[in-house]
Amino acid sequence: MMDTGSLYDLTPVAWLMAAGVLIALGPLVWVWRRNAGAGPARRLHALTVLTLFLTFDLTLFGAFTRLTDSGLGCPDWPGCYGNASPVGARHEIAMAQSAQPTGPVTHSKAWVEMVHRYLATGVGVLILALAGATWAVRRRQRRMPPAPADGEHATLSAWWPALTLAWVCLQGAFGALTVTWKLFPAIVTLHLLGAVVLLVLLCIQAVRYRQAAADRLPTPVSPALRSGLIATSALLLLQIALGGWVSTNYAVLACTQFPTCQGSWWPPMNFAQGFEIWRHLGVTGSGVPLDFSALTAIHYVHRLMAYAVFAALGVLAWQLRRTPPLRPQARWLAGLALLQLATGLGNVLLGWPLVAAVLHTGGAAALAVVLTWALCESRRVAVAATATAHDTDKAPGAPHNNQREAAA
Repeated sequence: MMDTGSLYDLTPVAWLMAAGVLIALGPLVWVWRRNAGAGPARRLHALTVLTLFLTFDLTLFGAFTRLTDSGLGCPDWPGCYGNASPVGARHEIAMAQSAQPTGPVTHSKAWVEMVHRYLATGVGVLILALAGATWAVRRRQRRMPPAPADGEHATLSAWWPALTLAWVCLQGAFGALTVTWKLFPAIVTLHLLGAVVLLVLLCIQAVRYRQAAADRLPTPVSPALRSGLIATSALLLLQIALGGWVSTNYAVLACTQFPTCQGSWWPPMNFAQGFEIWRHLGVTGSGVPLDFSALTAIHYVHRLMAYAVFAALGVLAWQLRRTPPLRPQARWLAGLALLQLATGLGNVLLGWPLVAAVLHTGGAAALAVVLTWALCESRRVAVAATATAHDTDKAPGAPHNNQREAAA
């Protein structure tokens, strides 16, 4: 029977939190000093952007941790063999490494895993500070008399930071389960998706704070373009989930050719085994080792979906390019789509090199952020209003329909 007490040793929690506070203290002081004379929305925007940047870095480091097989470098949680760092676990790590020289526990892998936990705790402290600062600003604004001339706080909301704080706690729980459940594929994939959702939540806040500081509304776009943004975002989220499933099942090298796979356009594939979600790594739910055809199915479905996502991103980037305020997002989408194509091909044809694999994860996360940015910077307008504005643009000197009717 598994000894859950040793797996969930909470003794090092205080030390881990202290490390997170120290890591977060520098960014907090820097943001507050640099924006000392700015309004609350600008300070919150600066803190959110910095937290978003550090969370993106954490996502990349998480990919590095997974791809270097360091996820079990410290097989307990939150410490390392009950210690706050691998320094105190030198003996245990050496024993494990001597028993399995090529196993998951080594000194270097233990440090990679613990640094990832330190950075994650630091990001959690920043998100906690962001939620607290936003609630403090909202309380202060409620006590102030209305000030129509100052609209910067009109769109500030404390619910987004609160939701982000709750989500980062859930993400921490998935991180713990990733270790204690020994890289259970469904949990690892959910942990990756949780990181992407965390980036999306921070991006929403960053854009909203910027709009509040500048006292402006999102750009009106046609219903078709708005629907295209939503549909492409949904496709990308599905593709990220499929990519996480490929990575966590080590199915990248099931196909080492492009555009064919194993010399065929439709190689032998076992979809039932490949997409059985609730199972341990490398085996089916009944404990039978996975067929290679199951790994092929996982890889090939991700590849087929990549074609659809790449086409959708290309069309969307072209449409956004026709709306001047959204041209930066169009350029980012086009560039990141090409990066994903290059790194995806590199993973297949070059044998899954570490740099290409990490960049592929980073590119997917960046695409999610840019699509969220575009969604927050746009708003749907009614078809009738769009048509009226179009008629006005075509004939600037012509009277409005109501004016023509009155003249008649």
